Amino acid sequence: MCGFAGILDPRLGDGVALAALARAMVAPIVHRGPDDEGVFVEPAAGLALGFRRLSIRDLSAAGHQPMVSGSGRHVIVYNGELYDAEDLAADLTARGVRLRGGSDTEVLLEACERFGVEATLARCNGMFAFALFDRAQRTLTLARDRLGKKPLHWGFDRGRLRFASQLKSLLADPDFRPVLDREALGLYLRLGYLPGARSIFSGVHKLEPGHILRFDARGRIAVERFWDPVAVVEAGLADPLDEPEEGLVERFEALLADAVRRRTVADVPVGAFLSGGIDSTTVVALLQAQSHRPVPTFTIGSPDPAFDESAPARAVARRLGTEHHELVVGPEEALALVPELPEWFDEPFADSSAIPTLLVARLARRRVVVALSGDGGDELFAGYRRYGEALAWARRAGALAGPARRAAAALLARVPAELSAPAALLPARLEPVRLGERARRLGRLLAGPPERASLEIASHWSEPELLTGIRAPEPVGFDGALASRVRDLGARLQLLDLLSWLPEDILTKLDRATMAVGLEARCPLLDHRVVASAWRLPARLRVRGGTSKWLLRRVLARHLPEELVDRPKRGFAAPVHEWLRGPLRDWAEDLLDPRRLAEAGLVAPGPVRAVWRQHLEGRADRRFPLWNLLMLEAWRRRWLVAPARLARAA
Repeated sequence: MCGFAGILDPRLGDGVALAALARAMVAPIVHRGPDDEGVFVEPAAGLALGFRRLSIRDLSAAGHQPMVSGSGRHVIVYNGELYDAEDLAADLTARGVRLRGGSDTEVLLEACERFGVEATLARCNGMFAFALFDRAQRTLTLARDRLGKKPLHWGFDRGRLRFASQLKSLLADPDFRPVLDREALGLYLRLGYLPGARSIFSGVHKLEPGHILRFDARGRIAVERFWDPVAVVEAGLADPLDEPEEGLVERFEALLADAVRRRTVADVPVGAFLSGGIDSTTVVALLQAQSHRPVPTFTIGSPDPAFDESAPARAVARRLGTEHHELVVGPEEALALVPELPEWFDEPFADSSAIPTLLVARLARRRVVVALSGDGGDELFAGYRRYGEALAWARRAGALAGPARRAAAALLARVPAELSAPAALLPARLEPVRLGERARRLGRLLAGPPERASLEIASHWSEPELLTGIRAPEPVGFDGALASRVRDLGARLQLLDLLSWLPEDILTKLDRATMAVGLEARCPLLDHRVVASAWRLPARLRVRGGTSKWLLRRVLARHLPEELVDRPKRGFAAPVHEWLRGPLRDWAEDLLDPRRLAEAGLVAPGPVRAVWRQHLEGRADRRFPLWNLLMLEAWRRRWLVAPARLARAA
C-alpha cells in the first residue's frame, strides 16, 4: 500500500527538473508510504514518476519502486496488493521469466509485459491502482481495480498528463491551474462525496473502478472498461444458485474463508477491525479460525451508549479468543481530529464516520501494519435500512395512477422551498420548519423513477441549486436507465450503491483514514469472486422476514452463539448533531460566517444560516446538510489558495 504521482509531457526534457517535480508531487502523500521514496525519469519522453512506499511484501530493496522490468522495456508505479501473486509468479516462472525478488509489484509488472495489461487484469485478484510506461512505444497505461479500493486521479491540460493517488499531488505541480467545477460542487452538496469520474476541479477526473486509461505518443487518450459490475449483476441474477440452503451456506463460507486467507499474506503484522457488527465479526471469525495464534483485533468505544459498540465487540473477541485492543475515546479526542479532516480528505468529503475510522486506524497501527475490514457487506447483502425505506416509498408512489401522479408532482414542485408552518399546528415528527422542502421532495419522488426514493433518502441537500444557483446533473444511474438490465428494484438499489456509494464514500473513507497513519486495509468481502457469487444468491438468503444479511448471519452462526449473531444493525457514527450545538459550535460559527461565505462565492449564505438556526434552536436535526457545508468550507480554506480567483474562473 503506497502512493504515487507522475507527469507525462513531451515538452519537458530536463531530467533534473523532472525529478524535482516528481519529488514535489509525492511529498504531500508521504503518509501513504513512510518507508521509502523513489523517482524515475525518462527525459526523452518527458516522463517523471514519483513513489512513496509502505513496505508490506518483500521488505528488501527488491521491492523498491518505481520498478523497471527485467527486459528494461516497462516501468511501473503501483499502489495495492495482489492476493494471487504466488499463482501468477508460478505461471511466469514456468514460462521462463526470471523474478528477481518476492514482491507482488514485480509479478504484476512482468505479467503485464508477458501477457498484456488486459489479460493480466482479468486474472488478478487484488486491490490496485498503477501507472505502467512502455519505453519502446512511449505509451502510458493507468488502471484501477474492479471495485475502486485504491484511488487514482488524472487530468490532461495544455499537453501535460498528470496523475496521482491523491488530488493534493496534482496541486503540487506549479503549472497546475485548478478551476472549481461548480456542477461537481452541486453533486457534492447532494451526496456528501464526488461520484463517478468527477473531481472537485474541472478537467481532473477519477479513473473509475474497473477501467484502463491509455495515453499514447501522439497525445491521444482512450478510457476503456475491463470489468463491468452491471454485467456481473445481470449474469448473477440470470443464473441463481439452486441447491439446499445449508449447502449454499457451506459453499459461501468456504469462499469467504479463502478470501480472508489470501488477505493475510504479508511480511508484516496483520490484524482486523472489529466493530461488533455482522460484517467485521464474520471476517474476524473466519480469520481466527485459520490462525494458530490470537489475532489482533481493534475496537473504538464511546462513553455515549448510543454510539458505543465496544461491549458486543469485546464479547465477540472473548468468545473467538482474539488478542483484543479497545480504546474508549471521549469527545475531546474525537473533536481534536475534526480540523485535520481536510488534510487527509483533499476533496470535500462529508461522511462524519471518517472520525471513528481514523481513530480505529490509529489504534491498530500501534501493533499491526495490515488490518482486515468488513466493508462491502451492506452493499452485497442488502444491509442498509434505506433499501427497505426506498422500496416502501416506491410502492406508495406506484399506487397512484399515472395522471394523478403527474398532476400531484407538478403541484408540489411549485411549493416554495422556504414554506413553513407554526409548530403548534403540526406534530413535532413532521418538522414543520421543513414543510416546503418536504413537499418539493415528495413531488420529485412522484415525478421520477422508483429509484429516485433512494436518492432522496440519501441526499444531504435535495436541491443544491438553491445554494449554488446552478442546477447540478443527476447522479448517474438514478434516471431509471438500469431498469432494462436489472428489473428488480431492490437489486438495482444495491447495484447503484456498488457503482457510486461504495467506491466514492465507503472505500474513499477507508483508504484515506488508514493511509493517514500508514496502515493497509484489506476487504475480504469485496473479493471480486465474492461479489459475483453474492449476486447469484436467492433473494431469501439476502433478506428474510425483515432481517438483512441472512446468509452472513448463517455463516457466522457456525462460529458464535445466536445472541452474538442476532443483533440489530448500528452505524459506525459520531454524535455530530450534539457536537454542533455544543463543543463544535464556535468552530462551526466561524466556518458558516455569512460574510466569508459570500466572499468565497461557493454557496449562498441565506439558506445556510436558516438551516444553522433550525439546528441550534432544536427545531430540526440538520446534522447532514450542515456537516456537508462545514467540510466544504474547511476544505476550501485548506486547499484553495486563491478562492476568489477560482470562483470567478468557475
